[in-house]
Amino acid sequence: MNAEFIAMLDYLERERGIKREILLEAVSNALLSASKKSVSASRELRIDINPKTGEIRALANLLVVDEVTNPQDEIELSKARKIKPDVNVGDAIEVEVTPKNFGRIAAQTAKQAMMQRIRQAEKEMIYEEFKDRAGEIVSGTVRRFDRSDVILDLGKFEAVMPQRERVVVEDYNVGDRLRAYVVAVENGIRGPEIIVSRSHPNFVRRLFELEVSEIADGTVEIRGIAREAGYRTKIAVWSANEKVDPVGACVGMRGSRVKNIVRELNNEKVDIIRWSSDPKEYVLEALKPAKVKNLVFDTEKKSVQISVDEDQLSLAIGKKGQNARLTSRLTGWEINIGKDTSATTVVEQKVAQAAQTLAGALPVTEEQALTLVKSGFTNLEGLRDADVQDLVDILAVDETKAREIYEAVHRQELVQ
Repeated sequence: MNAEFIAMLDYLERERGIKREILLEAVSNALLSASKKSVSASRELRIDINPKTGEIRALANLLVVDEVTNPQDEIELSKARKIKPDVNVGDAIEVEVTPKNFGRIAAQTAKQAMMQRIRQAEKEMIYEEFKDRAGEIVSGTVRRFDRSDVILDLGKFEAVMPQRERVVVEDYNVGDRLRAYVVAVENGIRGPEIIVSRSHPNFVRRLFELEVSEIADGTVEIRGIAREAGYRTKIAVWSANEKVDPVGACVGMRGSRVKNIVRELNNEKVDIIRWSSDPKEYVLEALKPAKVKNLVFDTEKKSVQISVDEDQLSLAIGKKGQNARLTSRLTGWEINIGKDTSATTVVEQKVAQAAQTLAGALPVTEEQALTLVKSGFTNLEGLRDADVQDLVDILAVDETKAREIYEAVHRQELVQ
């Protein structure tokens, strides 16, 4: 048993990084508890393990007496002097009390104790190694699934990616290699637990910091991130150095930098915009590529009413309102987007004015005048090219009424 025990200690110290002293202490405590039932003398019992040979002994600190009345605590003077010749009655002497069957007990107990201590030590190591690593990106392999949670193998340790931290459009399979963001290291009832995420906005932040050297050295700053994981991310960047283009730095030569990030995000759309302290400029940048016609800010409600042309409306709002929603999160302003009606209003005013002019000059109602204008006859000059049958068809009147209107048009011509 001794050779196997020492070999096991060597392996665990080398491969698992658990110190030999910690394992020896765990085995010693376990053996002490297990041996109390089998050892006859147990006063101040302790277990001694030789770290080099693996020899295990049970030792008790017994009182020397002339006549033994309590074998658990006492030893006869004559027996004590065989161990230590100068001992006297009333002294205490350490005596080996290892039972004959102790090897079998020791082997079984040592194995259980080491396994338990290994699990405990690994948990302690997880917490010690990862307690200051929240906010970093780690790489791991999908080991298994616990309900809808993904368990990642990080090498020595495991991490958990709960369902809430998964990207809804991503599918994971056992053996897949993933990168993830360490959200927290929780030291709970079941021991330390590494919580990782691929949906957290800071996952994108850290990817940019790793990919873009200007962000890593502080030349370019990330001023804001809004993300709907798996679909779209908006990131606002800024630089105090006027010679540095923060957007260009993040995009990279021919888009190389942002392409690497998009690839890691499984083709999630990433909008890189220039941050501005001016709310108007910031909102306009955030809404790109949509073109805005007008903005009206309400500082009390911290909202902005945005007008766009009809052909830009769907682009500004985005699929299922995504672009407007992300812009709102990024800028901190409530975004309300509507169709620009100013051009329509001008046209309507011109149509009404033309109809009113025709109604005043001809024997027609305002409704009939409006019908004429909408049919392309916006003035008397245009109506001169229309014949009686045209007026019958357009206004749905009889020929007599149509002729009356026709003659009125041509009388106006004579007046002019």
